[in-house]
Amino acid sequence: MRSAVGILFLTLFQFPNSQGQSPRRPPKPPESPIEKIKVQDNFNLNQFAGKWFLIGVASECNYLKEHNFQLEGTTIVVSQDLTLEKKLPISTFRKLDGICWEIKQEYKQDKVLGRFLLTVRGYGHKLNMVVANTDYSSYAILYYQKQRTVSIKLYARSVTVNDDVITKYENRVRELNIGEDFIYYFPKYGFCDSVDQFHILNEAAN
Repeated sequence: MRSAVGILFLTLFQFPNSQGQSPRRPPKPPESPIEKIKVQDNFNLNQFAGKWFLIGVASECNYLKEHNFQLEGTTIVVSQDLTLEKKLPISTFRKLDGICWEIKQEYKQDKVLGRFLLTVRGYGHKLNMVVANTDYSSYAILYYQKQRTVSIKLYARSVTVNDDVITKYENRVRELNIGEDFIYYFPKYGFCDSVDQFHILNEAAN
């Protein structure tokens, strides 16, 4: 008797149209906010590679609201190893409790060059990144999205950028309806030039 009930149960769920009902189309998922962000025209990964200084972050996340007084000079190095097909290794250098750390991460190219995806190991979270605007030689504006929350970062090849770039960046922040109070500019000092082997966090490792 129990096996007969099991067969009936499977039949109902495997053949939902056996009663002549038309299938119900699942609702289309809402468009991800970052999908609306246009990628830099003719994005060139070779020119984008190299060292970048983090100038500012625009975000309404609670962590920055509560800990923005602890910001440290931060740089990233985008790998120039083009043998890694459809992968973008990025190392972030920053201090934590006064000690320099290197965090290695590996983004995967999305459908369009200039869009990348990072899966955070151990958490299963996905982080989308879009290179939206850059001249390669002085500045880059990048969008990040985690769980439908978008932030905007401004990077530069040196610790200073001209006023035109700052204006362009802040205009993009306003377009996302992020208030100016949530733009955090990073220190222009205290950068990490190197780290020892004991302070490397390799999130790109298999």
